[in-house]
Amino acid sequence: MYETILLEREDGVGIVTLNRPDVLNAMNRKLSAELAEAVKVLDADEGIGCIVITGSGEKAFSAGGDIHEQRADDLKYTPEQLDAMSNPRRSYEISACHKPTIGMMNGLAYGGAAVLSSSLDMRVGCEGTKFRFLAAAYGRINSTWTLPNQVGWPMAKELLFSARVVEAEEAYRIGLLNHLVPRAELRTKTMWLAKMIAANHHGAVTGIKSLLLHQLGEGLEAQWAAERDYTTNVMRGAKAEDAFPEFIARKGRS
Repeated sequence: MYETILLEREDGVGIVTLNRPDVLNAMNRKLSAELAEAVKVLDADEGIGCIVITGSGEKAFSAGGDIHEQRADDLKYTPEQLDAMSNPRRSYEISACHKPTIGMMNGLAYGGAAVLSSSLDMRVGCEGTKFRFLAAAYGRINSTWTLPNQVGWPMAKELLFSARVVEAEEAYRIGLLNHLVPRAELRTKTMWLAKMIAANHHGAVTGIKSLLLHQLGEGLEAQWAAERDYTTNVMRGAKAEDAFPEFIARKGRS
């Protein structure tokens, strides 16, 4: 079905693998379109509770945009035509999908791949993981809407202004990685987290994500009011008998 990605499902988790290992999983138009489509498919699948995105091989999650394709396109098309062809909303749509998303960071993530990874909800990395937000080095702008939410304004400014490499240990320290494990444990750790999320109440998890995304920048009272409205008018909490059947069956005994 897909030419540049792999799609699999495991215990309620959808796994999308960027699969152009001969070019370090560089993100050309085809791959970007197929990735967006796969995420949309998994987001609509009631059996899926979490989405994992990773790359083929051990060198790269993705080296970023396909420079050869971009160079050829610059000679053929206007910026307006390129926007229409590439659909610049795709990265936003992946970030704003209903299901939680995890980056399984198997290697470097530079340029457009850093943008993609910073738009995901969580990231798990290994010793080969590294990031580089390259836009300022070559006269572009991106990640201003993703990176501050992950690492805070001062560090986001440093990484975006300098375009420097962020190695795995630093990425973990500043919160760009939720977990840092040896490469041999990367899939196990990522799937441990993804399956734990997928096993929870899907409506509650997607509701939490929706509230977190929509209340960015709001005051504390507005955040409280939004949660109260959601749990009153959209999804009421489960009754005790439904939420804690095992505890009730034990009559409260541990």
